[in-house]
Amino acid sequence: MSEKKKIVVKIGSSLLANSENLTLRYAFMNGLLSDLAELQKQGHNIILTSSGSVALGLNMVGKRPEEAGVLDKQAAAACGQPLLMNAYRQVASEYDLDVAQMLVTVEDMEERRRFLNIKNTMLRLFENDILPIINENDSIATRDLRVGDNDRLSAKVAQMVEADELIILTSVEGLYDRDPSDPKAKFIHEIEDVSEHLESTTGISELGSGGMLTKMHAANMAQNAGVETIIAEGIIERPVSSVLNNERRFTRCLVRGATASPLKVWLSNRLQVSGTLVVYNDIASGIIDRRQGVSRLDIISIQGDFTKGDVLHIYNEDGEEVARGLTNFSSEETMLMARHLDMPVENVIGYKTKSDIVGAENILVLEENHLQLEAPEHDPKIVIPA
Repeated sequence: MSEKKKIVVKIGSSLLANSENLTLRYAFMNGLLSDLAELQKQGHNIILTSSGSVALGLNMVGKRPEEAGVLDKQAAAACGQPLLMNAYRQVASEYDLDVAQMLVTVEDMEERRRFLNIKNTMLRLFENDILPIINENDSIATRDLRVGDNDRLSAKVAQMVEADELIILTSVEGLYDRDPSDPKAKFIHEIEDVSEHLESTTGISELGSGGMLTKMHAANMAQNAGVETIIAEGIIERPVSSVLNNERRFTRCLVRGATASPLKVWLSNRLQVSGTLVVYNDIASGIIDRRQGVSRLDIISIQGDFTKGDVLHIYNEDGEEVARGLTNFSSEETMLMARHLDMPVENVIGYKTKSDIVGAENILVLEENHLQLEAPEHDPKIVIPA
């Protein structure tokens, strides 16, 4: 492996922490950081996305993983994160490896300016041969406002830095066509269409927040960003380089087709729905075929509290997500304009504009290789009479 690469490595809590006594697995940490230090010396840029803060802090708050609530996990993360980073610093120093901590929230990854600021910070760390270690800020994240799992976080990071490889280390060798405990289970070496394998990905680990399903979602996000994903077992000796050198078995998720622009990739890979629009089927067809925008005349219903610049998910009348795009207006302005079609826009919102609700230049039409999000089930904020 002579070509220098940008590589994002993701490790979960089950690899870092012993599930019984909730203490660090130092043997794994030593093997991992020794491997990453060597790869960095070879000229590769590495980012590590790491779970583990909640698992390590549970002992301090007196809870087991199966009984801990949201507040318990937030407190545990606040206790465990310093322990985790201290361990990383101590082990990394043995291999002359400098590390830096970056804690992010879903809002950091979804808001365009924050997203770019994080990217610039990581690129500067690369310039100084420092390994960024990224984790979700679990001490302030809630069930409703969080990245959701570090698998998808790692995919967002891979998209952010335009990585060559996303390597997700887990407790199994890779993906099987059914539960690996089934004697008839077959190992899947290579994946082109992630959606074909979702039914075989149920189940999560005791310590983790996601299972193989979240890894498939992460792989799809990475695919659409032009990043190849590898899912492999987190062994102790050379866990990353052994995969890059094809020395052991793993599942490879291939990149499909041409990669869109960085802005369009950012539009496609969403962690949270800010708002939704439902449009008429003929409008949805026009969006798909002619890449047209969405005007106030096209809207059937609106959901969510969003602001100008948020990403909206656009559905047709049948509940199928057809596109995502940047809104030019807040939810309040959009609601007013859609309710008062008989009035000039400037009389409704107080200023002149010729902009569509979502402009054609800021729309990404979802192709077959994008995993769609189901339309929200709660009542819409506004339904426009036909």
